[in-house]
Amino acid sequence: MFTENEILETIDMLDNRHLDVRTVTASLSLLDCIDGDGKKCAAKVYDKIMRVCARLVPVCDSLAARYGVKIVNKRIAVTPASVIGSASGDFIGLAHALDRAGKNLGVDFVGGYSALVQKGATARENEFLDTIPQALSETDIVCSSVNVASSKTGINMDAVGKLGKIIKDLAYRTREINSFGCGKLVVFCNAVDDNPFMAGAFTGLSEGECAINVGVSGPGVVEYEIKKHPDYDITQICELIKRTAFKITRLGALIGTEAARELGLTAGIVDLSLAPTPAIGDSVARILESIGLSTVGSCGTTACLALLNDAVKKGGVMAASRVGGLSGAFIPVSEDAGMIEAARSGALNLEKLEAMTAVCSVGLDMIAVAGDTTAAQLSAMIADECAIGMINNKTTAVRVIPVYGKTVGDEVNFGGLFGTAPIMAVNGGAPDVFVNRGGVIPPPIHANKN
Repeated sequence: MFTENEILETIDMLDNRHLDVRTVTASLSLLDCIDGDGKKCAAKVYDKIMRVCARLVPVCDSLAARYGVKIVNKRIAVTPASVIGSASGDFIGLAHALDRAGKNLGVDFVGGYSALVQKGATARENEFLDTIPQALSETDIVCSSVNVASSKTGINMDAVGKLGKIIKDLAYRTREINSFGCGKLVVFCNAVDDNPFMAGAFTGLSEGECAINVGVSGPGVVEYEIKKHPDYDITQICELIKRTAFKITRLGALIGTEAARELGLTAGIVDLSLAPTPAIGDSVARILESIGLSTVGSCGTTACLALLNDAVKKGGVMAASRVGGLSGAFIPVSEDAGMIEAARSGALNLEKLEAMTAVCSVGLDMIAVAGDTTAAQLSAMIADECAIGMINNKTTAVRVIPVYGKTVGDEVNFGGLFGTAPIMAVNGGAPDVFVNRGGVIPPPIHANKN
């Protein structure tokens, strides 16, 4: 039961503190669409998405109106396209089918133009990877992810080397839109099967037929609560964040349960990540500063982010029967007003961001770098993040945008929720020899625990 005070408090969060349901994502299996004929496979994929997800947007809109909750995005995630399209090899046709179905249903993004190559890649999977620049440059709402490493298998450096070149190619192909095609591609270590957030959402092979996964967000709510208690010590701050995360997650659980019920689908997980936006008052960076930093990026930033991430997980896990996805605090530079300001002023650099990714929800996210950043530098950046994830047994990722024609000191506006990105400096050292060696970085000793 909700008390009167709790109801009024939630209304205030929704009206004034940017509390929202960031995404309702239908996670759909396409395994039954596999066909050796590419056109038949694409047709099956299109038909199944249109049939199973036909009411996703109307139901979300109805729930938003009924509960007075803003549902920012409606999305679909599917079985990795590298699996579905391997029988025919027509991956581009599959990408267009996903794009067409998503547009006709009115969803914001379709995730799952993906591959899982953490231990190695088949010949078909390598063919698939080569199609990513074309697929993402020819479609509008299709998102791609590639898992190149895990704590169990190590880091596939052959795939890491290939991804640097893929990102460069994609940046060039989408240069007329500030290379934003790269914003639809994320490279993972320890990717999860039930992530509702883009660009990394896909339906894992262990998932069922179709589930509704929900991502909630409320950085502004957490910042507001902390600012109300300037006399709290760190222990009390942690408890306050836990209680607030509990309230935020309950909203997501409610929406997810109701959406699944009305759609006749399975209620999946609630991802309780704090996902910022460029709007003032909706920033993870500002939470860290409200704890006591003069600016994000200063000494103490990693410690503050660690306590925030841990408290969010501890508070949210008790509010829903199934918590999953990434669940923590996102630090995408271009999508967070506080991060943008810190990067612009020079208080936040790539090296500090990398340290923060050891304790945040994902990794180097929505980072804009100069267009002349080399493929080897991009691959080495990915390898560094994978090393952090592999050793610490956590999900890490890189979504980096080498903006064609831009250099350090410039800024680029991606629009909407994607925000504004100052071009960040990349260490000028050349890692080409390291990247070009290929092979595998073996998993850590603690992976041997069967």
